[in-house]
Amino acid sequence: MFTKRYNTRIRQWTGDLVARTLGRTGLHASTLTLLNLLLTLASVWWLASGQFFIGGLIVAFASLFDVLDGALARAKNQASRFGSFLDSTLDRYADMLIFLGLLIYFERSTVHTVETLLIFAATAGSLLTSYIRARAEGCGFDCKVGLLERPERIVLIVLGLLTGWVTLMLWCLAILSNITAIQRFIYVWMQSRASPVAKRPIQAVERGK
Repeated sequence: MFTKRYNTRIRQWTGDLVARTLGRTGLHASTLTLLNLLLTLASVWWLASGQFFIGGLIVAFASLFDVLDGALARAKNQASRFGSFLDSTLDRYADMLIFLGLLIYFERSTVHTVETLLIFAATAGSLLTSYIRARAEGCGFDCKVGLLERPERIVLIVLGLLTGWVTLMLWCLAILSNITAIQRFIYVWMQSRASPVAKRPIQAVERGK
């Protein structure tokens, strides 16, 4: 949703900015990808301690590197399939680290059972949203749809942490991320009904992975 409407504009703006600044340095795009993960890892301690505002600031700052790494790769002609693979993989770890910090905090209190269940649902929805797209595209289907893709999830997480409305944020993530996963599943299913033969040979894709 947010991605489709503003992605082109954001990519152009960050691309121009990075080309004039980081593009003139020896910095590699993968370094920014790793910094995103390391900063998110640092936020775990603050989130687990219940210091959500500081944790939210760290997550927001880390997310900037997730935007800039792609722009730097394009500016320096470093874009590669492995770079994209690395970025996607570390993004999943970063997502799980945020949920880990929140889980540790809520698990320390016996009165937050609902939040624990919401974290589980949000984690499942976030992973399935990414997995369904990757699996669908591996099978030759288009799957560039979704109500709550990663940029929207990060914005929602940061807003929830900065405002202190963490439980409301978890409710939104738990519901909307799973709706997105179902939305993508149905979208792929409709494609399979319209065109029984995928773009890529099915035998080339291992089932159950």
